[in-house]
Amino acid sequence: MYEIFVKLCQERGVTPYQVSKATGISQAAFSTWKKGRTVPRESTLRKVADYFHVSVRYLRGEDPDPGAPSPAYDPELYEYLDMLRNRSECRMLFSLAKDATPEDVRRAVAVIEALRNADTREP
Repeated sequence: MYEIFVKLCQERGVTPYQVSKATGISQAAFSTWKKGRTVPRESTLRKVADYFHVSVRYLRGEDPDPGAPSPAYDPELYEYLDMLRNRSECRMLFSLAKDATPEDVRRAVAVIEALRNADTREP
């Protein structure tokens, strides 16, 4: 993946530093990515893809066409994706909810809201 990033930088005449400043991604993040210590989060890949006007699939090397359409960056959506990826209890809730009826979802939300409200009340 990093090789594709370097290629895009060269083609567009920009440095990783310039990409860092424009996207808000730290230089340390690019450095650990370059060294193979980490794989960027989906939200980071989305910012880089948006900067270069390419798809995340292209950055990952999954799509040979850099101009393939990609959905607009939505920070909240990618925050949820990170939550599903990193929190087992959220994955469980999502797994249970994905086949639920709209009424089941409404009831579950009402229960969660009631629990949240009970926690905020003083004893």
